[in-house]
Amino acid sequence: MAATGGCTGGERLADALRELEVDRAFGLPGVHNLPAWNALSQQGIRLIGVRHEQSAAFAADGYARATGRLGVAVVTTGPGAANTLAAVGEAQASASPVVVVATDVPSALRRPGVVRGALHEMSDQAAMFAPLTKAALTAESPDDVARVIRRAGRLARRPQSGPVYVGIPADFLTAEAAAEPLPADPLPAESTEVIHRVDVADLLQARELLSTARRPVIWAGGGALRAGAGEALGELAETLAAPVITTYAARGIVPPDHPCRASNPVHTPEVGALWDEADVVLAVGTDFDGMMTQNWRMPKPPTLITINVDAGDAAKNYLPDLQLTGDAREVTENLALGMPRRAGLTELSRRLDDIETRVRRRIRREEPQAAELLTALSETLPDDAVLVSDMCIAGYWIGGFYRVAAPRKLAYPMGWGTLGFGFPASLGVAAAGGGRAVCVTGDGGFLYGVGELATAIQEALPLTVVVVDDSGYGMLRYDQTRGGLPHEGVDLVTPDFVGLAKSFGIDADRVDGFGRAFRRRLREFTRSEEPNLLVVAAELSPPLNTSPRWYRR
Repeated sequence: MAATGGCTGGERLADALRELEVDRAFGLPGVHNLPAWNALSQQGIRLIGVRHEQSAAFAADGYARATGRLGVAVVTTGPGAANTLAAVGEAQASASPVVVVATDVPSALRRPGVVRGALHEMSDQAAMFAPLTKAALTAESPDDVARVIRRAGRLARRPQSGPVYVGIPADFLTAEAAAEPLPADPLPAESTEVIHRVDVADLLQARELLSTARRPVIWAGGGALRAGAGEALGELAETLAAPVITTYAARGIVPPDHPCRASNPVHTPEVGALWDEADVVLAVGTDFDGMMTQNWRMPKPPTLITINVDAGDAAKNYLPDLQLTGDAREVTENLALGMPRRAGLTELSRRLDDIETRVRRRIRREEPQAAELLTALSETLPDDAVLVSDMCIAGYWIGGFYRVAAPRKLAYPMGWGTLGFGFPASLGVAAAGGGRAVCVTGDGGFLYGVGELATAIQEALPLTVVVVDDSGYGMLRYDQTRGGLPHEGVDLVTPDFVGLAKSFGIDADRVDGFGRAFRRRLREFTRSEEPNLLVVAAELSPPLNTSPRWYRR
């Protein structure tokens, strides 16, 4: 029933998102959620329309990674909601604060325990999201809409951050809501405000272990980056003369010229040796997942100290000798207080420079095209560019070996390893307004969301897409070749990507390899104010950070 006065549930939705400081969202309209589009527009929230609901959730994830703010996807009932699930799973695995707002079958058409066959109806829409989210919430009335949206936003951003689902029966959007929204309900008692109190004795013990260590190492994960712990970690590393090894999610947490930064992945033997030699490791904001530890073939260090907002997350793969539970930045700052400065910083910096030289020499020897790609990106991208890579061989090289200049300047889907992430996530990065988005994707992954070329041009997004075209799933082709197997399912017929992009009105070009022509066109494209696409005909071999090439056996 339409509201005759006062405020509707749709307007309550828009008001609550505004309270959460949401000024843009991503979505696809459907017959059930059209009132939400109207309400958000009236509140000045830019709702960017995509061509597939999965892209809406990927774009919300990209926006969240680039900004640290809440990413929001607005989708319709049933199949529309279901289409977001792969992207929601990636957001969960990468701890991205995303809220998926989906309409559900109108409450007036529901009968308890019966699927009547209303349009898009399913038995329990929220249950699809339960395994992939921090919470799956449903509004119980038009009055309840603002409350569940506020709760979802707070839950999504609270460490450890992650996605939250909100279901709203479609008729609640147009029904009249109470003059005053329901008050926000308190979050559970395990709120970070409660647990961020580290025992003084534990801090003293950690200081003693680190200050007396012969070869300390700092391992920084995505939780450290999301907490803004980079400066504190950098200062502590210099005090301890300890190398800083970063996970994929923490790339850029310390600047490229930091004397303690190990700029290459631990999957290289040269950096792996730093781990093997360590007598004390301080692990900040990490869970030591399989992709970073070569499926836990890295040995546990003699002494492991963890800093993590979630004690269980910190201990699930390597058992810590000492746990400091709390916010990564706050605990690291407190840990550094009174820490004596150790000698050896100059020697460490020289060793890390030598490791860098040896790793880059190895890349030039083993895969010169990858060396050209990495150099071209480093020398041509604008300083404020945000690089988004997909699950493709070029993306693996970037995820492991590209020198990320600052936090949140690389989005890489190695939380869940979700193919098709790159291009739609870059829509969210481009919409964030923090610098030009540069997406590097393969021909296979790009085709997952190729229809979003329409979104890019319609919304005039500052985005350059680099499609590395090897006419197939190059990583899987490598696996089959390495195993002496015939190529089955990995060779693809691909379109004329340049012609396809131009049919959408997008400037596009094609080059062979990552040499001079690639650099010239990449420089031109990334200085444009319009979206564009550059196709590169190249076939790369995979780097050491991909599982077939892990050196630990």
